[in-house]
Amino acid sequence: MPLTLTVDRTRWQTHLRGLLEDVPGLVPVAKGNGYGFGLRMLATETARLGLRTLAVGVAQEVAAVRAGGFAGDVVVLNPWRPFDDAATALLDDSRIITTVSRAEDLRAVAASHAHARVIVEIETSMHRHGLRPDELSERDLADLTFEGWAVHLPASGSLEEAKRLASAALAVKRAPVWVSHLSVSDYRALRTALGVRTHMRIGTRLWLGEKRAYTTTATVLDLHRVRSGERLGYHQVKAPRDGWIVVVSGGTAHGVAMAAPTPQRSLRQRGVTVAQGVLDALGRSLSPFAIGGRKRAFAEPPHMHSSMVFVAGADAGVRIGDEVPVTARMTTVTADEVRMV
Repeated sequence: MPLTLTVDRTRWQTHLRGLLEDVPGLVPVAKGNGYGFGLRMLATETARLGLRTLAVGVAQEVAAVRAGGFAGDVVVLNPWRPFDDAATALLDDSRIITTVSRAEDLRAVAASHAHARVIVEIETSMHRHGLRPDELSERDLADLTFEGWAVHLPASGSLEEAKRLASAALAVKRAPVWVSHLSVSDYRALRTALGVRTHMRIGTRLWLGEKRAYTTTATVLDLHRVRSGERLGYHQVKAPRDGWIVVVSGGTAHGVAMAAPTPQRSLRQRGVTVAQGVLDALGRSLSPFAIGGRKRAFAEPPHMHSSMVFVAGADAGVRIGDEVPVTARMTTVTADEVRMV
């Protein structure tokens, strides 16, 4: 009775190989929930592609990609901090490349773990992590195995910003440059302009770039006829009209219906947010589960492993055991089963 992610193996792997051919120096990113596929599966695919470097989000994810069969170099993207015991324990591992984003941290690593492999992250217009290259001198890097400079750009990655920051870093020390969020053409232009070895870290565009290659479905677990005004669920809300409660697999433990704030850049985006708020206030929040070709409202908030949705009318449109489509946010969903077909 699972929530299932079905992957068209041929289509998905064709996409992976195509992007790999387009992007010399590509470094796959496998972090969090593994973009819905799981960290082990992404590690296995990275090894199958013959790549020698993989990036993870945090030190605690290294064990999972090793368990997936990836034996090459692993870049830990989250910058090292002196209070992160897991990250510190990896500094002596010759197959781990640690990201450092503060001058004081770089000096601390050099003092305690000479020859550790490090990448120094430069502050970009994201203003999340990073330092200014002029905070360092070549001497600060002398006692470490310096693997290069990281330029983590905003989602709308600018070639001009990448060139400017990378050039400033290379003026301190020439070394490889690791970038993110550039188009293929801009990345190739940067690679040519800098004249050093470059890498582009890619997660979403790699694993989720071919949307036709994967689908998420839920299983219908139960059906119950209800009358208008009849109470139901944990919270004993009233059924809005005669219809059916359809119980489907997929709940909060799977990341179902989890949402993050979205930038309100247009009137349309604001209108959608307002409309959703009105539906929520009326107790008619749309679920991600589609029955009869359209999404149905939650009967009440999702449970841990299942959800109750409401279908009005005399016919539920599904039977127990049927699979129904789920609109899943792949960076939060965790399927019970991943099915390769």
